[in-house]
Amino acid sequence: MTRTASTAIKSAIAAATVALSAIAAPAYAGGHISFDVQPRNAEEAAAMRAGLGIYAIANGIKNGSIKQKGFGNVAGLLQNGSGNLGIVHQQGNGHNGTLVQNGNGNSYGLFQFGKNTDGHVVQNGNGVTGATFQWGW
Repeated sequence: MTRTASTAIKSAIAAATVALSAIAAPAYAGGHISFDVQPRNAEEAAAMRAGLGIYAIANGIKNGSIKQKGFGNVAGLLQNGSGNLGIVHQQGNGHNGTLVQNGNGNSYGLFQFGKNTDGHVVQNGNGVTGATFQWGW
C-alpha cells in the first residue's frame, strides 16, 4: 500500500468517525440546524420557483412578504429590481432574518422555525432562486 493510499484510508476513517459521532450526539439546548436549497439546473430552478409561487398564492403574496408568528422576531426584506418574489417566514421566538434581492426575476424563501435562528440572504443577478430552512431549539 502506498503512503498516499494509507493517508486516504486514515482520512476516510477519521471523517466517518466524526460523522457517526455527530449523528449519535445528543441535541443540546440552544442548537440549530440549517440547510440551503440551490437548484443545479434550469429544470430544478423552475420547480423551485413554482413551489415558492404556490406558497405565495396560498398566502396572498404578490412580490414579497414577511410572515411572523411568535415573539421577539426581527425580519427585513429589500428588493431592488422587478419581478422578484421574496419570502421571510418566521414561526417561533427570537428569530432574526433578512433577505435582499438585487436584480430582476429572483425568488427566494427564508423559513425559520423553533427559536433563536439567524439567517441573512443576499441575491445578486437575474433569475436566481433558492431557499433556506432553519430550525432552532
